Amino acid sequence: MKIFNKEKTENKEKKPSVKKTAKPLDTAKTSMKDLYAGDVPKLVVGGAKKDAKGKTVKRGNAYRILVKPLITEKASHMGAINKYFFAVSNKANKIEITEAVFETYGIKPTAVNIINLLGKQKRSGRISGKRKDWKKAIVTLPKGQTINLYEGV
Repeated sequence: MKIFNKEKTENKEKKPSVKKTAKPLDTAKTSMKDLYAGDVPKLVVGGAKKDAKGKTVKRGNAYRILVKPLITEKASHMGAINKYFFAVSNKANKIEITEAVFETYGIKPTAVNIINLLGKQKRSGRISGKRKDWKKAIVTLPKGQTINLYEGV
């Protein structure tokens, strides 16, 4: 019993090897403002949107991303310079928040800033606990656009 058969390996034809080369990486720097640039999808009745190909895309997760607007003294002063505060989902990112604001209010933000806040440590006697961690978003709108959050407050 031969383990290595040299004759068979030498008679096989060698196939030309093709090396796959990696594509060069795009070295152009992109910023968050580049992500917000572009065409705004048009609203369709029922919360659905049309994409670039004209197909209807249903969203509907805006209420999961934007938990509630923050109505504080600081937030009301910042509303004068088109900045609005929202408590958002802990898993939400800037792009999802931008889409949720557009879906809810019909205005595309120019910038979104996010702050992760840790819940406070609370204690009652011997029992100690912790409040939930949460995320705050500061949404900047274009000049001339407003959201009526503070009516009736």
